[in-house]
Amino acid sequence: MQSNDARLLLHAVVPTLAIGVIAVAVSAAVAGVKGVIGAVVGTVLVVLVMGAGLAVLQKTARNLPQLFQMMGLLLYTTQILFVLVFLIAFKDTTLFDTKAFAVTLLGATLVWIAAQTRGHMKAKILYVDPDSAEPKKAETAGSPT
Repeated sequence: MQSNDARLLLHAVVPTLAIGVIAVAVSAAVAGVKGVIGAVVGTVLVVLVMGAGLAVLQKTARNLPQLFQMMGLLLYTTQILFVLVFLIAFKDTTLFDTKAFAVTLLGATLVWIAAQTRGHMKAKILYVDPDSAEPKKAETAGSPT
């Protein structure tokens, strides 16, 4: 992982974990232990799904830049489907408070997207590779007489 990739991941994970800690505290006050478990599961799910997606997208951008946009769209669709399958699987669970889980999942996802967007805007990533351009000789106009 390149340093700017790690920096971007760090800029997205830290605020997401911070909102997760806040969600755990609020869920503990509102829903007790099951709320805490729901908030933790929601935060962990967002960090794992979005983090894995960012890693895959960065690897694709480095190795196959021509597929970057298509891969991004496919990746976001896959992430949504993965979370949907998780929601369907744990729809009627009694392991954790589903409302605390849902609110934490939504809040952490929005914070992740905002932090990742801000990280991309602040990153100084070259969009032109200066080493790839070979210097060309200057040609003069007119006849060489």
